[in-house]
Amino acid sequence: MGFVSRIKEEVNVIYERDPAIKSPMEVLLYPSFQVMLRYRIAHKLYLKKHYFLARWISQKAARKTGIEIHPGATIGKGLFIDHGSGVIIGETAIIGDNVTLYQGVTLGGTGKETGKRHPTLEDNVMVSAGAKILGSFTIGENSKIGAGSVVLKPVPPNCTVVGVPGRIVKRDNKKPRMDLDQVNLPDPVLDAIIELQKENRELKKIVARLQREIEHD
Repeated sequence: MGFVSRIKEEVNVIYERDPAIKSPMEVLLYPSFQVMLRYRIAHKLYLKKHYFLARWISQKAARKTGIEIHPGATIGKGLFIDHGSGVIIGETAIIGDNVTLYQGVTLGGTGKETGKRHPTLEDNVMVSAGAKILGSFTIGENSKIGAGSVVLKPVPPNCTVVGVPGRIVKRDNKKPRMDLDQVNLPDPVLDAIIELQKENRELKKIVARLQREIEHD
């Protein structure tokens, strides 16, 4: 893909997926747009083993945008980084097509691995604000990672993950794909607490009835 075509693609991705944009010209001001153009250049240099120049470009982009993408990372088309401040993408991370990342997301390593150290995100994955995905494993296509989650193990396709550590919650086998809802995600811990509260109320009723029977006798 040529440079002009790449610019058009990046503009379209942001314009189509951010409802706050009122005109295509606003895209030029977006950190996501600026960092992705620089990443594409740095990545080509990295593949040609011009490592210092690639890192120089990527570090300048990080200082300018607050988004740090290692030039060695492999990123497909249609990546959308919303807001973006604090996003970190490691060297061996692999990102598929039409992935969405929000601010504060880390695609990092655990410090215990060599070689492939960072996660793989398949197509249409959404990672909500502040989530951390750490290690060399795969997040399956169409999956969602909830805000603030810490994911340390693989996630199958079409799943939702919430919590610390991340817990997988299947959601009627429906593909989240382009659904950017970060709020209405299942919470299995909250569900368990609600169930325990319900059981506790029932037990109190039983105990109260038994006490009345004993007093009556």
